[in-house]
Amino acid sequence: MDPELTSFTQTAGTTLVTLMATEAWQHTRDGLTRLWQRLQPDRARIVSDELDASREEVLRARSAADQEMLSELRLQWQGYLRRLLLAQPEAVEDLRRLLDDVDPEAAARITQHGTASGRARVYQAGRDMHINER
Repeated sequence: MDPELTSFTQTAGTTLVTLMATEAWQHTRDGLTRLWQRLQPDRARIVSDELDASREEVLRARSAADQEMLSELRLQWQGYLRRLLLAQPEAVEDLRRLLDDVDPEAAARITQHGTASGRARVYQAGRDMHINER
């Protein structure tokens, strides 16, 4: 799988689970349901039900400070989104627009500036980074 797509689905799944506990949830849910109805209509109802169930689990997990459950839910939605985007790669921009629309700060959360001179190196990452130099 394309590393950029992997990174995007990780971010999108995390953002989605975060939005489940906000005022923007209904708009987010409706947008995701419409996206699935357009791209995979046979799965849209199942996904809609899963969104509702996940929101209830997020609210319970947050009130109990259950970080393990929240992590599991993030992974679950990363998987759902990954499978959708593998089957329908053209939906990446639709999903990106939806999440930016309901969480406009998401696109601007990571801002990096790096300057190097001489023989210096700059390594930057918005998430995990692994560097193996010898």
